[in-house]
Amino acid sequence: MEYPKINAARVWQRHMELAKIGATAGGGVHRLALTDLDIKAHVRLAEWAGAHGFPVELDDVGNMFIRRPGTDSTATPVASGSHTDTQPFGGRFDGALGVLVALEALETLEDQGISHRRSIDVAIWNNEEGARFMPGLSGSGVYTGALKLDETLAGTDADGVTMAECVKRLHAALPNVGWRELGEPYAGFVEAHIEQATLLEEAGNTIGVVTDIQGNRRFEVEVVGEAAHSGTTPRARRRDAFIAATDIAAALRHYFEANDPEDIARFTIGIFKVFPGAKAIVPGKVDFFIDFRHPSQAALIEHGDAIAGIAAAHRGNCEVSVKEVSQASPEPFSPAVIERVAASAKRHGFSSQRIISCAGHDARFLLRMCPTGMVFIPCKDGVSHNEKESADPDHVAAAAQVVTDVLLDLARQE
Repeated sequence: MEYPKINAARVWQRHMELAKIGATAGGGVHRLALTDLDIKAHVRLAEWAGAHGFPVELDDVGNMFIRRPGTDSTATPVASGSHTDTQPFGGRFDGALGVLVALEALETLEDQGISHRRSIDVAIWNNEEGARFMPGLSGSGVYTGALKLDETLAGTDADGVTMAECVKRLHAALPNVGWRELGEPYAGFVEAHIEQATLLEEAGNTIGVVTDIQGNRRFEVEVVGEAAHSGTTPRARRRDAFIAATDIAAALRHYFEANDPEDIARFTIGIFKVFPGAKAIVPGKVDFFIDFRHPSQAALIEHGDAIAGIAAAHRGNCEVSVKEVSQASPEPFSPAVIERVAASAKRHGFSSQRIISCAGHDARFLLRMCPTGMVFIPCKDGVSHNEKESADPDHVAAAAQVVTDVLLDLARQE
């Protein structure tokens, strides 16, 4: 089989144009899910799709789909894609890469008049990042049945705005697109993404053939003490929730340093809220959020189960509660897709290596539905979720080429 050559200049130009929507002074992008800027990005994608006559659809949770029809309308489609939402003051490539290389695949096939049996979709999954609405991966989660639609739409942002309200605004901004039923099946899915680490860059390789995605456990911790006057309350009388919370955090850090000498685990406290949050009040309560990840299910269980005990042992004279809010087991990707990614890299002379995904991606939920895989490219210094996030144009083009090859393989299957 011959594989069409993608348009490297076009896919890079698309990245630069999309990055203008929500561009920051620091060279990044601030485009949270379902904000006016994110909706504008969806409208721009629909315009690009419309230039080729590709049908566009939205579903009830705010996912958007762009389709190039196949020759057999009864065959289950295949897809590629990612997300357009970013972290606050995030980068230009996280999520956008997966969407735009998938669109490039459709445009390349259309430009060159190449037919395929199965229809091919670009999937733009809503709220992958979880920066505005919790949990993340909500669009792909609802679509694949891992999350409930009503609970997801009822979620609110920091201003009390529901996701349901924002999804309605997205639909209103695209009044002429079709409607997609949740859970319409796929026969295969591949997602391209920047690695968000340094393995590819350090090895000098262009393509990461992703074999697995690591698991995670997430916890909300509440430490309750007693608010008091900061100028009059002596140490012996204080029940300082901040001191207790930082003691717990330090103890958890020491635990992971002692029990993870090879630095495989990823333990992060990324949210830390002090109440009432006044300069002259001893903190009466602290809430913080733990994100713990590991490629081993046994390690997830062992170390995750230790967190509550460590918190209790270092709470001082405060009360502490630890609530697990989500968990996901490590998942292997599908051999049929893995081998197609590897074959494409070899075909085009792209240096490659097999690699584990240490971050969460929509592809995790697509595994529930169909054979799924991922393609990684390097990002400079491994920096992501940051305005400095950067990728090389040649690597972006390589991702587009591999995704095009894999989609064509999947779409021509009987």
